[in-house]
Amino acid sequence: MEIAVRNIKAVTKRELVAYFTSPIAYVIIVIFLLVSTGFSFWVGDLWDFGDASLTWTFFFFLPWFFVVLAPAVGMRLWADEHRQGTIELMLTMPIHPWHAIVGKFLASSVVWAIALLLTWPIVWTVQYLGDPDMGPILSGYLGAFLFASSCVAISMAISAFTRSQITCLLISVAVCLGLTLLGYPQIVDQFMKMLPANVVDGIADLSLMSHFLDMTKGVLVFRDILYFLSVIVVSLLVTNIAIRAKRA
Repeated sequence: MEIAVRNIKAVTKRELVAYFTSPIAYVIIVIFLLVSTGFSFWVGDLWDFGDASLTWTFFFFLPWFFVVLAPAVGMRLWADEHRQGTIELMLTMPIHPWHAIVGKFLASSVVWAIALLLTWPIVWTVQYLGDPDMGPILSGYLGAFLFASSCVAISMAISAFTRSQITCLLISVAVCLGLTLLGYPQIVDQFMKMLPANVVDGIADLSLMSHFLDMTKGVLVFRDILYFLSVIVVSLLVTNIAIRAKRA
């Protein structure tokens, strides 16, 4: 266990250094802060919304940003190793593939944790404008982190199969967008016209969006957290299968 923790910490540190010694993390974080703030204040009309809440002015837009920007963080995790030829070197080192996978995933999740923490001035603004219920805000931030981490894990799995970061990005965005739209009301209505209600409910329950929006209501339901954790674990398992296949 001690060796595993040490290896994971080493990989996490290596990846974080790679992120923050290149423009990647800075560019993505700045873009995220600009679009999230801009949409909250101008598109979401935070100033005139008349409600000290972030559910429909901030959190509502986040999934659409994550669908594009989170894969941009995860696309390089293994595709870059393929391109530089360092994956062969890594796989010959005395480190279990799981240690590298978990370490890379944690580093990417830390990038998104930092990005979300930097949006906290929006919360201060809402507190200035009124007396918000902090329950939905805190659970919404947890949901946002889990949503972004899920998209990162998905892009990480796809990255393990391709050498091209652009290919990984496009496929990851398509997959994350599909999982988001599954719970969108207009999409659900179309499914209702073709499929039985219980089947449609099952499909909608696979949506990243529906579980995220449930968490922005301030009620932490175990099944929502379990859903995101399941997406992450399954994605990491797929990554492990791809990496072990290359190691064989």
